[in-house]
Amino acid sequence: MTRLACLTALLFTLVPLSASAQTNANSLAPQEIAEGWLLLFDGETTFGWKIEGEVKAADGLLVIGGAKPSSLKASTGFQDYDLSFECVQEGPTSFHPGWEANGKRTLHNMSFSGASAVFGMNLRGSKGSHSLKVDTKSSGGSAKTASEVAGKNDSDYSGGSHFVLATDAGSKVAIRNVKLRPIGLKSIFNGKDLSGWREFPKKESKFSVNEQGELNLKNGPGDLQTEGQWGDFVLQLECISNGKHLNSGVFFRCIPGEFQQGYEAQIRNQFTAKPTQSYTIDEYDPETHKKVGSHKVVSTAVDYGTGAIYRRQPARKETSRDNEWFTMTVVAKGNHFATWVNGYQETDWIDNRPPNANARNGFRQAPGPLSLQGHDATTDLSFRNFRIAELPAGKK
Repeated sequence: MTRLACLTALLFTLVPLSASAQTNANSLAPQEIAEGWLLLFDGETTFGWKIEGEVKAADGLLVIGGAKPSSLKASTGFQDYDLSFECVQEGPTSFHPGWEANGKRTLHNMSFSGASAVFGMNLRGSKGSHSLKVDTKSSGGSAKTASEVAGKNDSDYSGGSHFVLATDAGSKVAIRNVKLRPIGLKSIFNGKDLSGWREFPKKESKFSVNEQGELNLKNGPGDLQTEGQWGDFVLQLECISNGKHLNSGVFFRCIPGEFQQGYEAQIRNQFTAKPTQSYTIDEYDPETHKKVGSHKVVSTAVDYGTGAIYRRQPARKETSRDNEWFTMTVVAKGNHFATWVNGYQETDWIDNRPPNANARNGFRQAPGPLSLQGHDATTDLSFRNFRIAELPAGKK
């Protein structure tokens, strides 16, 4: 049955453009990280976006538009989420926020004049009407809809949606603080025991649950797998490395009953001050899946770094440290994979390798368990707050 997404509210609140706002731009507060919010814009680059026309990152802003029609689309899609972004504009402008699902865009006509305004969007994968609302109680600027939107939405959102913002020819808009929080995730760890998980037999790792409701992992090698299986999903969890530069990982789309056979979101909090680590990244044709070449990446991440897709794409930046809790987010949709650590996007990777039952050897589409890796005798980590939402099958 086709599911419909509804835009339950698009709310704006005008706010002053203060020095404090400038300082805190494109960042998340600790409480936001704990709640699962993600930055879609890192404040410096267009990483994680698909671009059409004139788009650039400059001075902590994403600037969209110019002489020709332009747009940006988040490369990662979600099914249900809350999203907000801040528009920073000295003069009047018009633009079109919305979303793209299964190749179809739904955009709304907005106009804005003032120093700064915060926009909020709520998308749900359920039947219903969608509407657009504006709140202009504050002074110092104005924001309004160029056309009021209401009624049934008959588009197919069964595969999730990507945030989109577009401009017409001759129009330009600058945004920042683009934040998204996936919602509807369900817990897969009860904080009491290992119900719902299976320990791979005859290995060295020790798995237990402490009085604080944390899942402890010591020694290795070893493997703790979920009984549940997922293919396309959004996963969020919290982890702490109880030692220096310890090695572990979260495997996904694993082969059930086999030892550490899947994609791996790496855990290793070790980065160098300057790029010193060299990685060879293989390239495959997206149509034929034949290897067409490779290129070198010089990185600060040691052994790919926390948040990497291990052996595929190193983490971009050090955003977690040993002996401190951090939040990791993993999104898998078709052959597209993305990770965030403490809300910062570390990877954005498409697996164009030939299909294979084992993700170590090629693209694996089939669902599989999640697993926690016990790497070696020094392994000592704790996990908590595992939560996951399945993404319906559909286009990436």
